[in-house]
Amino acid sequence: MATDSGVEAGVQVCSLKVDTPRLISPGTTYTMVRFPFGAAESTDRFQMHQAVQPDGYVVSDWATDDRSGLIWPSKAGWGHLHAMIQWESASGAAGYTELRDQYVRDPLGLTPNPNDTTATEHRTPTPGGQFYVKNHGIFVTPGTPVALRVTHNDAIPRLLTLAEFKLVIHDAV
Repeated sequence: MATDSGVEAGVQVCSLKVDTPRLISPGTTYTMVRFPFGAAESTDRFQMHQAVQPDGYVVSDWATDDRSGLIWPSKAGWGHLHAMIQWESASGAAGYTELRDQYVRDPLGLTPNPNDTTATEHRTPTPGGQFYVKNHGIFVTPGTPVALRVTHNDAIPRLLTLAEFKLVIHDAV
């Protein structure tokens, strides 16, 4: 059943966007994508992405604190994760040959079962723009945050130019 906002009853959504370019260092270690709080394009009616986090930690600068990349599920249920990732173009013969991204439960080790990765993808660059969309379903619970992480294999840092990260939670059945 849909409400006047067009969202199915029992569904909770957190939708984040960052368009501030960020240099991502190359290598096999993934970097968490950070998102501003209360940004114009973001939606957080269910308070899953707040500067004051559920465990009491306060993020003072979203651009430098990895905790600004966390979505804390507001309820247990079936979660649909969505991301849009845009990289700068690979230029020259020394450009990257692989772009990587993944979703992760508890990337900062805040629970007894940290760094549970899922939907890891390795992609080769295309001749045009490096624009990717990914979707994945997982069970989520309050107290276990989820995040989006990226990396690449170039010899130099590259710009992540835009990212969106969304969690849609349906009631568990």
